[in-house]
Amino acid sequence: MKLLARPLVAFALVALAGLAPAAAPLLEKVDLFAAGQDGYALYRIPGIVTTRRGTVLAYCEARKSDRGDWGTIDILLRRSTDGGKTWGARTNLANVPGPKAKNPVALAQKLATPGEVTYNNPVAIPDANGAVHFLYCLEYARCFYIRSDDDGVTWSKPVEITAAFDKFRPEYDWKVLATGPGHAIQLRTGRLVVPVWLSLGTGGHAHRPSVTSVIYSDDLGRTWRRGEIAGPNEGEWNIPNETCAVQLADGRVLLNMRSESKANRRLLTTSRDGATGWSRPQFHEQLLEPICMATMVRLSEAPAKNRLLFANPHNLARADGKEVAGKNRDRRNVSVKLSYDESVTWSVSKTVEPGFSGYSDLAVANDGTILLFYERGSTDGANIYKTGLLTVARFNLEWLTDGKDSLK
Repeated sequence: MKLLARPLVAFALVALAGLAPAAAPLLEKVDLFAAGQDGYALYRIPGIVTTRRGTVLAYCEARKSDRGDWGTIDILLRRSTDGGKTWGARTNLANVPGPKAKNPVALAQKLATPGEVTYNNPVAIPDANGAVHFLYCLEYARCFYIRSDDDGVTWSKPVEITAAFDKFRPEYDWKVLATGPGHAIQLRTGRLVVPVWLSLGTGGHAHRPSVTSVIYSDDLGRTWRRGEIAGPNEGEWNIPNETCAVQLADGRVLLNMRSESKANRRLLTTSRDGATGWSRPQFHEQLLEPICMATMVRLSEAPAKNRLLFANPHNLARADGKEVAGKNRDRRNVSVKLSYDESVTWSVSKTVEPGFSGYSDLAVANDGTILLFYERGSTDGANIYKTGLLTVARFNLEWLTDGKDSLK
């Protein structure tokens, strides 16, 4: 497989090649959100992107309680104009006017309380022309689109795009919808592609069973359409859900899916246009699946060198020793992998956070610094879902490869 990045990142990294000697290995961490602070019990579901102008946007779910996914949840954003070294104040992105009803499947399972408002699954797409597209969901039942033309300082009013999801109903009569989470992509053609998952809402946490697909826009976010089902819930493919995407160098789009399959490996499929004709999903032996969100992004591309990054908790063990095929493993050891052959093999893997660590999202700053925004345990090593942090790790290729590779 081969992969293509946003033109800005690719051109910037090619231009840097040969201008300076290899840098010293770099790894820095900065905490952006901490459980129990600023009126929220917990912060989860991180996403991060770099805009064309080089501004880094980090966003997440800010939860009033730590009881689960269905309580009062806001979506917060922080901006960095120096490549992720320092960060500005928090802003609240999600505010849909009018009446809001709880999702009936959550009420049926006693997962929610009437009157609480759940905004969920934020996803950003940096446009090659400089805009930032942003999607989020309301009550896992409605989806909204906003846009920024000033690197996230101001945003347009929310426009509901749930109609694109309604087109799935004749094939899959969903009761729960979700975008991403993490970031989505823009193809070379300009098409915006957002991975999504849909659930009947009858199973655990009202998020199961589920299938995966995409929604896409060919007019820069003005209208949205559904893609074909990419990850069916059948046979060896069990409950595919949270998905990340990249475009391959040959133009295909690769989806990398979480699932609860007995293989405990990431599930991959490709499409020539990012919407239709998905290939038969395949498990990737090197990409372990503890049943957790994961992330992919391109670091560089030919003619310099193809480099693709992947991150998730690289772990299949449980502290209690009760490992069962297709069941949850401990979320720890968030690691970053590097592929030189477009996800065929992953020759480098390095731990960023050995302790309790979970969801993550990858981005690349315009100077080539790698940014990993991820959930981790608090400083005393406690459970991230009670006392955790959302942290940005900044590191370079020299650190990732122990000095064996460099962008310079």
